[in-house]
Amino acid sequence: MSEYRFLFELALILLSTKLFGLATKKFNMPQVVGALLAGVILGPAVLGVMSETSFITEVAEIGVIVLMFCAGMETDVNELKRSGAASCLIAVAGVVVPIIGGFGVAYFFNKPDMIASDAASSIFLQNIFIGIILTATSVSITVETLKEIGKLKTASGNAILGAAIIDDILGIIALTVITSMADSSVKIGVVLVKIVAFFAVAAVAGFLFYKFYVSWFERSGKGMHRHSIVVFVFCLLMSYIAEEFFGVADITGAFIAGLIVSCTHKEKYVSAKFDTLSYLLLSPVFFASIGLKVELPKMNLTLVTFAVVLTVVAILTKVVGCGIGSLLCKYEMMDSIRIGVGMVSRGEVALIVASKGAAVGLLGSNFLGPVVIVVLITTIITPILLKIVYRDGKHEIQEKTVENGFGQGFERLDDLRRK
Repeated sequence: MSEYRFLFELALILLSTKLFGLATKKFNMPQVVGALLAGVILGPAVLGVMSETSFITEVAEIGVIVLMFCAGMETDVNELKRSGAASCLIAVAGVVVPIIGGFGVAYFFNKPDMIASDAASSIFLQNIFIGIILTATSVSITVETLKEIGKLKTASGNAILGAAIIDDILGIIALTVITSMADSSVKIGVVLVKIVAFFAVAAVAGFLFYKFYVSWFERSGKGMHRHSIVVFVFCLLMSYIAEEFFGVADITGAFIAGLIVSCTHKEKYVSAKFDTLSYLLLSPVFFASIGLKVELPKMNLTLVTFAVVLTVVAILTKVVGCGIGSLLCKYEMMDSIRIGVGMVSRGEVALIVASKGAAVGLLGSNFLGPVVIVVLITTIITPILLKIVYRDGKHEIQEKTVENGFGQGFERLDDLRRK
C-alpha cells in the first residue's frame, strides 16, 4: 500500500459521507445515518474499497472525543444537576433490563444443538456476557442526532446525556465483574476505587482550570485563539487521564471537560470553533469508521435467527428499561419514550466490549457476527427513531440550530463574526 493512500481514503470518506448524508436527508432522515451507511458500503461488508486502518482509527478516536467535548459544552449544567438522580435510576434500569434480556436470548440459543460455542469460559458466564454487551450505549450517535434536530438542550436530551455517562460507568463495572470471573488477574475492587478516584481528580482539575486559567483569561480579555487551543489541550488531557490511569472511557473525560468549559463566558466562541473542526473532518471520519468495522461472516439460519431476535431484544430492553426508569422519575410518557430511544444505539462501545470478552474467552467466534449485526442495526435505526419521537416535541425548550452538514450550529459562528 502506498504510504500516501491515507490521503485518498480521507478524501473518499469526506466525499461519500457528505453525498450519503444529503441522500438520507432527502428521505427525511438524519444525515448521520448516511455517514454510517457510507462506511458500511465502502468497507469489507459491501464493496471492500476500504478497510479500517490505524490512521482512520486514531482520527475517529479524536472525532468522538471532540464530539463528546462539544456535547459537554452544550449541556445545560443546571438541568443536568436537576436530572442527576433521575439519570442514575434511568441508567440502572437501562443496564439491568438489557442484561436480563440478553441472558434470556443467549440461554435459549447457546446450546450445542443450536449454536455451538468455542469460548473457553462456562456457558453461564457466556450468556451473562451477551447481556452485558447489550448494556452498552453509544451516546455519540444520539448526541449528533439531537444536535441536528435541535433537541440537545431539552429535559429529555439532558436526561439521555446524564444517563448515558452513568451507563458507561455501570457498563465498565459489569464488564469488570464478568471478566474477573473469567480472568483472575482483574480485580473488581481496584476498578471501583479507580472510578471513584477519577471523578475526584476531575473535580479538582475542573476547579483548578476554572479558578486559575479561566479567571486570568477573562480578566485579560485577550488571545481568543490561544484560549481555544488551551481548552482543546485540557480536553485531550482529561480524555487521556481517564483512559490511561483510571480505566474510564476517554469520552467520559472529554464530556466532563466540556461541562467545565460550559461554565465559562467564552463557551459559545469555543463551541463554534470546535463545531467547524468536527464538521470538516472529525465527525465524518468517526461515523464512517463505525461502518468500516462491519465484517459479516457466513451465517446459517440459526445464527441469522439469533441475530434478529437479539436485535429486537436489544432495542426493546433499552426502550422499556430506560422508559420505565423515566416514568418512575415523573417524566411524561413521550419524554420517557424519547429517553429510551436515545439509549438504543450500541455503536463502537458494544464492539469494544465484545472484543474484550472474546479475548478472555467469554464470547465464541460464532456469536461475533450476530453482535455486529445488532450494533449496525441499532446504530442506524436510533437516529431515525429519534427524529420520529421528537417530531411533536414543539413544546420543549430547545436551542435553535441550523441543519448544515452533520447538524452543526454555524449560525452561532456567523453571529460571533458580526459582533
